[in-house]
Amino acid sequence: MPIAEAAHRFLEQLFRTVVEAAHPSACLPAHLPPPPRSGRLIVLAAGKAAGSMTEVAERHYLESVGLAPEHLDGLVVTRVGYGRPTRRIPMIEAGHPVPDAAGLSAAERTLALAGGAEAEDCVLVLISGGASANWIAPAPGLTLSDKQGVTQALLRSGAAIDEMNAVRKHLSRIKGGRLARHAHPARLVTLAISDVPGDDPAVIGSGPTVPDPTTLADARAVLARYGIEPSEPVVRALADPGNESPKPGDSIFERSAFYLVMRPADAFRAAEALIRAAGCECIFLGDRVEGEARDVAAAHARLAREVQSQGRRAVILSGGELTVSMRGKGHGGRCQEYALALALALDGTAGIAALAADTDGTDGGGGSPADPAGAFAGSTTAAEARAAGLDPAVFLADNDSTGFFTRAGGLLLTGPTFTNVNDFRAILVDSP
Repeated sequence: MPIAEAAHRFLEQLFRTVVEAAHPSACLPAHLPPPPRSGRLIVLAAGKAAGSMTEVAERHYLESVGLAPEHLDGLVVTRVGYGRPTRRIPMIEAGHPVPDAAGLSAAERTLALAGGAEAEDCVLVLISGGASANWIAPAPGLTLSDKQGVTQALLRSGAAIDEMNAVRKHLSRIKGGRLARHAHPARLVTLAISDVPGDDPAVIGSGPTVPDPTTLADARAVLARYGIEPSEPVVRALADPGNESPKPGDSIFERSAFYLVMRPADAFRAAEALIRAAGCECIFLGDRVEGEARDVAAAHARLAREVQSQGRRAVILSGGELTVSMRGKGHGGRCQEYALALALALDGTAGIAALAADTDGTDGGGGSPADPAGAFAGSTTAAEARAAGLDPAVFLADNDSTGFFTRAGGLLLTGPTFTNVNDFRAILVDSP
């Protein structure tokens, strides 16, 4: 097997190991709470893993616990293409990352189910990355179009996920603890798969069941920081004290509990074990790496060269969520842009190969489940592209990483993985 092909297979094996560790079938069952002694179990789920989380939960309660089907109710909303077969709980597929009418309808039904919960019921909320887009309930005076506009502007701005969600929470009737308000006084249990740096419950899915430490002023500051000029309805909503979110100490959280069932760091441990078993050193930069994708790629390329100069055979592993400030008109995601920038930074350095991919199976793109998960890159990527008449620097300047890797080769196509612990990046460093 050619060396490059062997490196790519190993890197893809690492990626799939992380995905498997984060799948709900591996991490969810041990955390599922007992059903209520009387009353209903109401399952409300949103995000890219919502379908698989609900599939696992249904199997647990109906088969392992023997819960009577008439005591199980709820609703699931997940990204288009991420639905799973369920027996009792309806499944809706909605838009991501830009919300759509299906998500709007699902959020209204979710709020109605939560609002109908009684004290003897248990509301089980299953949250994963993507819930912010899937549960879309505009604040009073706002339309779906208003929410879509500010979401698109934030996505193009390069804002970090916690900044984006600070805005989203103050333009919503479900985010920022408001779902807990609807569910009160029922017992409320939230189980989450984290996709955010730092695993902050208030950021995962925009924290619909937990207190929100951010304020309307914080949301306005984010828009100002990135030069986003919102529509007049958004300006009014962010100036309305009635849109402030529930804060720590609010009585609506008295019967509420929140548990992380999987963190990126947990999933990456499985990859670390595989790296060491292969006889490589694992250099783990952490699961909270943030920053502009091309800048992080340049820093990681320098580190890879340094490691190689010391004669070490290693894998540089990292997670987190990078950002892309859109300056061009191309297509791609943060992982593909990182891979393209890394290829340029490694140009002429032999013996290094890398994979950057989103663990949900789609990186940027047009919201289709067939979008690429990410891309492979290495020491020869840029030179081989030039030999084929492609200038990688031109593609990077146009933010067209998908266009580049489609023509040059190197895209990773996995389809939906039914989980999400954010970005995966691995750089295999060998002797030149």
